[in-house]
Amino acid sequence: MEEFRHSYSRLCKERGAEPQETVLQQLQELPWGRLDLATQSLTVDTCRALGALLQKEALLTELILSDCMLSEEGATLLLQGLCANTVVRFLDLKGNNLRGAGAEALGKLLRQNKSIQSLTLEWNNLGAWEDAFATFCGALASNGALRQLDLRNNQISHKGAEQLALALTRNASLQQLDLRWNNIGLLGGRALVSCLPRNRTLWRLELAGNNIPGDLLRAVEQAMDHNQDRQTAFRENRARTRVLSKEVRHLHEEKSKQFLDLMETIEKQRKEMDRSGRASAVRVGQLQEALSERHSVINALKAKLQMAEAALALSEQKAQGLGELLATAVEEQRSLAERQADEHRLEQQAALERESKLLRDLSAANEKTLLLRNQVDELERKVRSQQEQLFAAREELTSTTAELRARAIQAEERLELEKKRSRQSLEDLERLRATEVEHMSRHLEESERAMQERVQRLETSRLSLEEELSRVKAAALSERGQAEEELIKAKNQVRLEEQQRLAHLEEKLRLLAQARDEAQSACLQQRQTVADAQARAGQLGLQVEGLRRRLEELQQVAGTGGWGGSPRCPPRPPHAHPHVLQELSHKDQEKVAEVTRVRVELQEQNGRLQAELTAQEALREKVAALERQLKVIAGDHREALLDRESENASLREKLRLKEAEIARIREEEAQRASFLQNAVLAYVQGSPLRAMGPQK
Repeated sequence: MEEFRHSYSRLCKERGAEPQETVLQQLQELPWGRLDLATQSLTVDTCRALGALLQKEALLTELILSDCMLSEEGATLLLQGLCANTVVRFLDLKGNNLRGAGAEALGKLLRQNKSIQSLTLEWNNLGAWEDAFATFCGALASNGALRQLDLRNNQISHKGAEQLALALTRNASLQQLDLRWNNIGLLGGRALVSCLPRNRTLWRLELAGNNIPGDLLRAVEQAMDHNQDRQTAFRENRARTRVLSKEVRHLHEEKSKQFLDLMETIEKQRKEMDRSGRASAVRVGQLQEALSERHSVINALKAKLQMAEAALALSEQKAQGLGELLATAVEEQRSLAERQADEHRLEQQAALERESKLLRDLSAANEKTLLLRNQVDELERKVRSQQEQLFAAREELTSTTAELRARAIQAEERLELEKKRSRQSLEDLERLRATEVEHMSRHLEESERAMQERVQRLETSRLSLEEELSRVKAAALSERGQAEEELIKAKNQVRLEEQQRLAHLEEKLRLLAQARDEAQSACLQQRQTVADAQARAGQLGLQVEGLRRRLEELQQVAGTGGWGGSPRCPPRPPHAHPHVLQELSHKDQEKVAEVTRVRVELQEQNGRLQAELTAQEALREKVAALERQLKVIAGDHREALLDRESENASLREKLRLKEAEIARIREEEAQRASFLQNAVLAYVQGSPLRAMGPQK
């Protein structure tokens, strides 16, 4: 970081600007691989220098620029510098009021940069400029490295949500998207829900505080659960593939060991077969020598047998010659038989003894020859069986050697294939292991640096955090009070407006009811007058009917005669009674005048009634129009109340988040204080002064 600090100072001086002391101080205190300039007001020159440095910097992986009050030009310069960077993984631009130019610069960054995986854009105004936000969404669609995107409180409307939905249909890398506290509404929610089935990587989508109905939120949750299940299945498959690769590698090792053991056993079998072959060759030589010895013994026995047979033949010939001599001697010396009987008897006994001895010798020799023949047969059978065994052993040896050679060739081929596969898999696994080891080493180094930074900054940041906590508490209390006051004012204003509207509407309704009552009373009066006129007309009709009857009676009386004539005399003319005719004509005229007057009055009353009916119809139409207007006003009032309630809910949610953040800060402070206390106690307990001092 010291080299980065010197480069920043050098670039600022080359451009004729003074480096910011706060930035230099932060650069001096920052750990390795992380640049944190949060809450630092960065000028345009500083942004230009940092952008030029970030183009070539290869050590920074995290860049935090939250609440830096960046201008449009400064943000553009910084993002232009990051376009050529290939190392930064985490970028935080929270609370910088980025607008149209910032959105276009972010779109250019997402098109050109392939290393940023997490982008935080909370508390900006990207959604207020629709064209620039559409450019940003188009760049997001073509980006393949971003994993996490935070767009909370960016004034994104339903059109911006539609652009985001189009981007999500083409994006295949984004996994987490936060759109809370925007103005997406029903149309934007529908667009996002319609795009989710075509996106299989997004497994976390936050849409709270956007006036989206519950069914759409549930549909989004279902889609996220589905994608999360898919991601878990993908991770499980990856873990299984790793396990299987390990098992395959283990099997390869076992197979190689087995193959080596098999080769060793084959070598041992070869050696044993060589030894057995040599032993069998020696044994065959010994057997051949014994066989030759047995053959020589058999030949000797055969020679002895032939000699015994020759001796036997000679003895038989001698016996025959002796018999012949005996016969001749008997024939020639019969006379001397008695004298030589004893001698002959003795000689005969001796001959018999010699013959029996020769017979016994002959039988013994025959038995010996039989035994020798049997032994020779057994030896020949043994030799044949041993020769057959030797031949079978040779054939088995040749077949086993051929089979072993074939198996050895196949095993060598398989071994070569397995070696190639194992080498390839080992190379792949080695590459994967190297990448994982590199990633894990980076992660461990980053975590170690972060822990070292925390440990170093704990002592210096406790007082500042306490002051910040007090300021946050005061600000939260003031915001809470202001929000409650605004809420009370809004409620009172709504109540007053509602009361005024209700009073005005009640007054209108009262006047309309009064006019309706007056019209109804006038109608009743007109009906009464019509009924009276009809009654008078009926009475006049009765009078006219009575006068007509009287006239007929008078005519009948005048016809029957009271003027001295007979019934056959002709009747007198009507003008014979002028006063009656005058009275009748007068009554007829009065009747006609009365009837015409009644008709005129009835027509006038009908006209007035028609006018009153038209007026009543107009009043009814006015009443219906006023009722419709009242319904519209009531609906607007309900919508206004719902909007106020949603605003109140959002204010309450913000207040709850602030309180949660305050509680989290308190917990972190308590943990830090406990860590400091434990560290101090451990230091004090482990110091040599305490070891040398007396124990309390």
